[in-house]
Amino acid sequence: MQLCSYQTAKKIFFMMDPENAHGVVNFALKVVEKLPFLQSLLSKYYKVSNPILAQNIFGKTFENPIGLGAGFDKNSDYILAMKSLGFGFTEVGTVTPLPQDGNPNPRLFRLIEERSIQNAMGFNNKGMEYMANILSHYENSDFPIGVNIGKNKLTPQDNALSDYEKLIVKLGGFGDYIVINISSPNTPGLRDLQNEDFITSLFKMAKKLTTKPILLKIAPDMSSQDAINLCKMAVDAGADGIMATNTTIDYSLTPNAQKFGGISGELLKIKSRNLFKAIGKEFFGKTLLISVGGIDSAKEAYERIKDGATLVQVYSMLIYEGPALIKNINNGLIELLKADGYTHISQAIGANCKK
Repeated sequence: MQLCSYQTAKKIFFMMDPENAHGVVNFALKVVEKLPFLQSLLSKYYKVSNPILAQNIFGKTFENPIGLGAGFDKNSDYILAMKSLGFGFTEVGTVTPLPQDGNPNPRLFRLIEERSIQNAMGFNNKGMEYMANILSHYENSDFPIGVNIGKNKLTPQDNALSDYEKLIVKLGGFGDYIVINISSPNTPGLRDLQNEDFITSLFKMAKKLTTKPILLKIAPDMSSQDAINLCKMAVDAGADGIMATNTTIDYSLTPNAQKFGGISGELLKIKSRNLFKAIGKEFFGKTLLISVGGIDSAKEAYERIKDGATLVQVYSMLIYEGPALIKNINNGLIELLKADGYTHISQAIGANCKK
């Protein structure tokens, strides 16, 4: 019934400009955010509570392993709404020190036949002061929150470290973990910061400024060995986890792609899955791993978990499947775990890495 309702709404959304449709959804979520009775109603339908999925991570209980990927709730405006939709955690941002408008329109595109999205948003957000004010109200929240941070577009490369320092000083006391984003393709030169000198300096600096766990989010457009080397640098410098992957700039994946921006969704699935598998083989048991990119089902989420992911994130596939996707993945994971004889998700994490 609910999924059918979303599919009907999707037909209307898909007749709209993608960013305008996104605005309509944002408005609806702001209503949910302000009305506890709506949150309760949605929770009754979407929330899946089963101890087989619950984990204690970073000193916090994650009721299930499915999180919202960064890029949707850029300003931490929908935290309670995400909880009521059944997510086990949410990640806000990417936030920059100063507010910025992002890249010019058009900057968001649907690749409908490929069930994918292409975006060149460019870290449009209201800045760290706005986010700090909101997150200050969630210091005692039982719902896990990650904070994704990135540099301002106009900040010179030589001053990039300063931007991350400002963000960690301002936001390092909020949320449950911090994600360093140097892998978005939509800020010029950002991916150039994926190098040994910058990563080493960044994490050594960050670890002095906050006690919160700090993770590195990497791009999918590199060889497995380069990714492994990059992750090793980060872990050696103090990273508490690796998140793989961001969007791809491999425009050969479809003839319908724009020649700018990052692609996510179905087209990213295999590339993200394969790179994560290589990272899992190398780093499972050594650091926390989170997989994101093209996850659209319980089966796909389960494979990432068996490849070493303690947590997974979704975003683009919500546009095609609707919020029932989270409920369906969680219920599906319970069935898959039981079918394999597991009594808790922790037994399945990294199962493919142990073979």
